[in-house]
Amino acid sequence: MVREYCVREYYVRDAHGTVLREQIVDIQSVTPETLQRSVIAVPPLARDDQGRVCPDANHRIVRFLEGGGITTLLYGGNAVFYHLALSEFEFTLQTLVAGVSPATLVIPSIGPAYGMMMDQIEILSEFAFPTAMVLPQLDVSTVPGRAAGIRRAAERWGRPLVVYLKQDGYLDEAHVEALMRDGCVSAIKYAIVRPDAAQDPFLRSLLDRVGAERVVSGMGEQPAIVHLRDFGLSGFTSGCVCLAPDLSRLMLEATLRKDWDEAERLRALFEPLEDLRNEIHPIRVLHAAVELAGVAPTGAITPLLSDLSETQLADVARAARQLLSLSTVSLDPNDD
Repeated sequence: MVREYCVREYYVRDAHGTVLREQIVDIQSVTPETLQRSVIAVPPLARDDQGRVCPDANHRIVRFLEGGGITTLLYGGNAVFYHLALSEFEFTLQTLVAGVSPATLVIPSIGPAYGMMMDQIEILSEFAFPTAMVLPQLDVSTVPGRAAGIRRAAERWGRPLVVYLKQDGYLDEAHVEALMRDGCVSAIKYAIVRPDAAQDPFLRSLLDRVGAERVVSGMGEQPAIVHLRDFGLSGFTSGCVCLAPDLSRLMLEATLRKDWDEAERLRALFEPLEDLRNEIHPIRVLHAAVELAGVAPTGAITPLLSDLSETQLADVARAARQLLSLSTVSLDPNDD
């Protein structure tokens, strides 16, 4: 079982190690209310032309999101944390915490390999993050083994973790329930794609075991209305929020007040870019879209992924710029 939660004091440093501010962190701070207070943005991780994590570009993305009222940032699949080197993990975390306002919650990711996860826990212990997400791994693993890995990581760190349910068969309801009961889970990001999001027996069965208040829809704006209206999930994650943070925030607010018509109107605005993400590749398209729209240069995407073709880039540019044009959030002229 995870040890008793406590309040701890940390120094927030920039990427060069300079102390920016003291921060008190309550590691119980990821609550159901936290999951509803903001769309959970899932941004790309910007790199420079040498392939290094770029503080300036990543901070530009953060400022744009915060300008639209977004106060929770989750760095996971879209940030290609799957292929983040352990040698750059600490610098990346320093970059992320140095770029946010004190009111913004940053959630990094760990894994997916067990050994990597446990090494990353040692580095995470030097930071004020109240939780982190475990990236899912299906290959060379079993359901009991995955649950054991999450439990051991949470116990070693002394803080609960976000469970990312992305594929059928990753974890069953009983293992998730046990992890949550023992304080190993702060939240669940539910992202198993269904032909019809309303027809999801596994999600229904899971919620019967663990409840809905710590479960968020994890696939952007498109299935979020169904997940929040029909299943009672607490909130949703979004990648396209990086192009129109105010519109995504307004959609969350509409769903929370049960104004489903307004939520549907806003959802449809994201559909052209989301269609391209579904057609081509969700991570690669978002990575390019943020740069093509002028939010920030994101650089070449990390191998083992690859950049888009010229034809794909043209299609993504049109959709990304169109979505950005609907937003009332201005790009910072000082970022030019």
